[in-house]
Amino acid sequence: ISKAESVSDVLEQTVLLREAALVRVDPATGTIASAVDIVPLFETISDLRHADATLTAMLTNERYRQIVASRGDRQEVMVGYSDSNKDGGYLTSQWELYRAQRALVAAAERHGIRLRLFHGRGGTVGRGGGPAYQAILAQPPGSVRGALRLTEQGEMVAAKYSTPAAARRNLETLVAATLEASCLDGEQLGDRAADFDAAMVELADVAIDAYRELVEGHARFVEFFRQITPIGEISSLNVGSRPASRRNSDRIADLRAIPWVFGWSQCRLNLPGWYGVGAAFEAFAVDAQRTALLHEMHDCWPFFRAMLNNMGMVLAKTDLAIGRRYADALVVDPALRRDIFGLIEREHDLARVWHARLTGSDDPLVDNPALSRSIRNRFPYLDPLHVMQVELLQRYRAGEHDERVERGIQLTLNTIATGLRNSG
Repeated sequence: ISKAESVSDVLEQTVLLREAALVRVDPATGTIASAVDIVPLFETISDLRHADATLTAMLTNERYRQIVASRGDRQEVMVGYSDSNKDGGYLTSQWELYRAQRALVAAAERHGIRLRLFHGRGGTVGRGGGPAYQAILAQPPGSVRGALRLTEQGEMVAAKYSTPAAARRNLETLVAATLEASCLDGEQLGDRAADFDAAMVELADVAIDAYRELVEGHARFVEFFRQITPIGEISSLNVGSRPASRRNSDRIADLRAIPWVFGWSQCRLNLPGWYGVGAAFEAFAVDAQRTALLHEMHDCWPFFRAMLNNMGMVLAKTDLAIGRRYADALVVDPALRRDIFGLIEREHDLARVWHARLTGSDDPLVDNPALSRSIRNRFPYLDPLHVMQVELLQRYRAGEHDERVERGIQLTLNTIATGLRNSG
């Protein structure tokens, strides 16, 4: 159930399922049973913050509780990475996902049911991507109990499962991480848990303010986004399986998360994977004691370390020089270009500085030498593709809708995404 906000969103589905005879009421006893699982999906920051309250309301509803009993006293809940990231930025999304899962586990335990979490992950970090083994071990204790579900989407299916050897290796990785997370308390934070939680709450509050100040607060941000990225061409050239926006509007809120992330990756700014994080660390670490706390969180907490490592992967694939080329060629108003690109550049510099401070290395891929080597080999081939794409976008926007221009844009979109790999 996409964008689930309340128990009524769940109960509406039971009515539809009853009409289809998939939910049935025993005429003799009045007991309700369902032939299928009913799975709410919590996607936005607000929905994640209220997820446990919604689950509690579901389980305290006597008739819905009978449905859960008919499914073996197991309730599945899906958490959405893409829309929470687009709604609140990278750091806040990661924290609210973690906190929601922890609260959902506690709510399920109070009501004596088994909870299975379904992770709506995509390929890119802005959509929950990153090394699967590390991601599973970074989940809250108790959230992986012998089982979890996750989505594999788009180019990641081919990348991970196109050959028997690759498929076996990736499935073994998932099984190993699930077993380890189920059997062990990977965190073992003890008395430090409360301090780490308080720090993350403060960091998330600053990060979401910085992110929304740009995305929602700047009067001309939408104009900048639509000019610097090929989002308009993605829509008009029918690239993708669904329309880029849920409604016919220019609002960022109506834009689907996949083209949002994909557009930023094409111009190599990758904003959904790091914006707001640097400002949060800068505001938090006002003295040596608070800076030391951040270092301790990196050293001791799998969740925090995975969050930073994934951000490092995004930073390694971000290229401000290429992004500036897109801005100079495609953003029509020089004042708008200087204003917003300047904000992006300053926040990027902060993110790089703090990632280096907390990991102890200027190399954002210090913990992933294999990927670092792969990037060095692949990325020189992307530079001319970006030059070609900028030129073709200029022609297309000037009215040159020749079939060869359109085909060229489609090819550059595809080849750049292939070169970047987890691009959205």
